[in-house]
Amino acid sequence: MPDILAKLRRSKAGPESPQAPDDQHAATTGDAGKAAKDATAESAAKPAEPKRQGPRARFGAWLSRPMTSFHLVIACAALLITLGLTMVLSASGVHSYDEDGSPWTIFAKQVLWTIIGLIAFYVALRLPIAFMRRMALPAFIVSLVLIALVLIPGIGHLSNGARGWFVVAGFSMQPSELTKIAFAIWGSHLLATRRMEHAGLKELLFPLLPAAVLALALIVAEPDLGQTVSVSIVLLGLLWYAGLSLKLFLTSLVAAVGAAAVLAVSAGYRSDRVRAWLDPDSDLQGIGYQSRQAKYALANGGMFGDGLGQGTAKFNYLPNAHNDFIFAIIGEELGFIGAAALLALFGLFAYAGMRIARRSVDPFLRLLTATTTLWVVGQVFINVGYVLGLLPVTGIQLPLISAGGTATATTLLLIGLIANAARHEPEAVAALRAGRDDRMNRILRLPAPVPYSPTTLDSARDRLRGRGDKAGAKPARKPAARQAKPAKTAKPTKAARPTRQATRQEPSARQRRTDAPKRARRTEEPDQRSGQSRRNPVPADGAGRRARQNGDLKGQQRRDPRRSDPRVRTLEGQRYG
Repeated sequence: MPDILAKLRRSKAGPESPQAPDDQHAATTGDAGKAAKDATAESAAKPAEPKRQGPRARFGAWLSRPMTSFHLVIACAALLITLGLTMVLSASGVHSYDEDGSPWTIFAKQVLWTIIGLIAFYVALRLPIAFMRRMALPAFIVSLVLIALVLIPGIGHLSNGARGWFVVAGFSMQPSELTKIAFAIWGSHLLATRRMEHAGLKELLFPLLPAAVLALALIVAEPDLGQTVSVSIVLLGLLWYAGLSLKLFLTSLVAAVGAAAVLAVSAGYRSDRVRAWLDPDSDLQGIGYQSRQAKYALANGGMFGDGLGQGTAKFNYLPNAHNDFIFAIIGEELGFIGAAALLALFGLFAYAGMRIARRSVDPFLRLLTATTTLWVVGQVFINVGYVLGLLPVTGIQLPLISAGGTATATTLLLIGLIANAARHEPEAVAALRAGRDDRMNRILRLPAPVPYSPTTLDSARDRLRGRGDKAGAKPARKPAARQAKPAKTAKPTKAARPTRQATRQEPSARQRRTDAPKRARRTEEPDQRSGQSRRNPVPADGAGRRARQNGDLKGQQRRDPRRSDPRVRTLEGQRYG
């Protein structure tokens, strides 16, 4: 009875009445399930938050970008130019004031040559690769003519015992610097044209080696030991990266070292440098004075240096402090930390250059980039080596750091060529031609690079070389296999074995003229019954027709004089596989 009354009261109360405890629990459970489902759906709809990458992963992702090599070269060049101008101003003020009465003269000339070098850098950055290769030989010839002209008294200017400069309106230009870069471009073009992976010794050494000997002879006549060493580095780099064998390369290296030793003792000032290197304490106020003062400057710098502009070696204690021995001023004013940072910057430039050479598909750009990078790194190694006393003094400047007008301009031109090669990496070409925005290319207004494609001459040369290799390998095996075959028995005559050709009715003359082209085409087609191709087309008239009538096709092949020519067999093997 109480249960019946409770049901009646719930029916009168309607849907707004409170639910029973069991109903409330069921509703609560359903709402919770629905809320859980909604939360699951929302979590599935939201994208997963990317995991935070560490510094190493982000650095690797940056290195894998298509324009990383280009940005590395530009950044290294900008930092080296800034540091070089700063140190030239610091190291040359005293000397410039003594010479011209103004501490800004040498620095102003260096700024002017840097501007000229930046213009050359921009031109090299926009230069088409095909035009560069086309003008390589004329540029090298012009540079040799300039070296020959500078040797004439009255045209060339004599300075420090060497006649190697043109002086116009107070500005000097050294043509041997242009010879180095022209020789590097022409040598890379020559070896790339001859397909370095298949080139023999003769193709590698001629005419590259005679041209290098001519350039070295003209530079030695100035005389200029530093430029001679630089051209030798370019030559050895070209031969090494072109694939010269290790034995021949070591022989060439020993010959170059021997020639340098002969040149070192052939003149008085060069032999003095060698004696100062071997025994620096023999004449501290004479030939060993400059090297000893460079070591004193490095020792005064210590770990953190005396401060920018606070060095004392530049006050006429260290000769050529703004030029050949500027690394000693860097060590004195910036300390070990500054000198190590400069070397690390050159190391980063070397990494960028070799990265570009490794990623390039054009053999010309590979050779040019690797050789010029080796040239810059070699100059850094030699300059720092003789400042530290590890090598004899050669007069080679520190690239983009030492005060030198022509050297600075040609180095910037060289870096422009390397940056141009960086824009021609396959990934960079694909990205730029696809319209990917790059801020540096947009600021410099650079055109889209042209993808590399082998020339028709290179492709034809590769095909001919491949055929030549096969022609030299295949005919040597066939005679042996032919001699191993047993002698064949005599074939039955026409009367003993009638053939289908013999029993066929002879066609009329008009029908023979109509069917002649068909028979000629049939002789060229492969034999469908045997599944192999006929190697020699049989003529449709004369001996060939008589052979077909007699069923003696193999005899006709033996009588064909072209069968004895190995070139025919080789071409047939290539054509039919």
